[in-house]
Amino acid sequence: MFQADSRFMKAALVEATKAYLIGEVPIGAVVVHDGTIVGRGHNLREHLNDGTAHAEILAIQEACRTLRSWRLIDCDLYVTIEPCLMCAGAIINSRIENVCFGSRDPKAGATRSLYAVLEDSRLNHQVNVVEGLYADAASRIMKDFFKAARKKRKNKAGNSESFKL
Repeated sequence: MFQADSRFMKAALVEATKAYLIGEVPIGAVVVHDGTIVGRGHNLREHLNDGTAHAEILAIQEACRTLRSWRLIDCDLYVTIEPCLMCAGAIINSRIENVCFGSRDPKAGATRSLYAVLEDSRLNHQVNVVEGLYADAASRIMKDFFKAARKKRKNKAGNSESFKL
């Protein structure tokens, strides 16, 4: 049975903070093999103009380069927010064994919230899933980010209104 390690979720939270600081949706991920982080990622969709530049995808890509294999057998993925459908597909296709996520995503979560893709027995690979490690911290950084984004949009809209004649 997979035992999640808080050190690695803390590392994923550091990645999420990096995203937050550059104005990206604050999601972070790390891939772990034999107790060592072999891939890290945080959202870079805005910076790369790439809808696939999710934290999980970037961490998986780095892990594949590090391990020189697309098969991430015996690897664990730690991610701050429940993976979306695209990321769940990448997790399955890269053969990651275990996923630990912090907080659920009720709008896009494909691991528990909307779907249970990773554990679907109809697929050629199933993934063990653990949820809730540092859920409060993961949820808080997301809430803070979107609160600040709404405030920024409101201020921007308010400023543009003052220029109308």
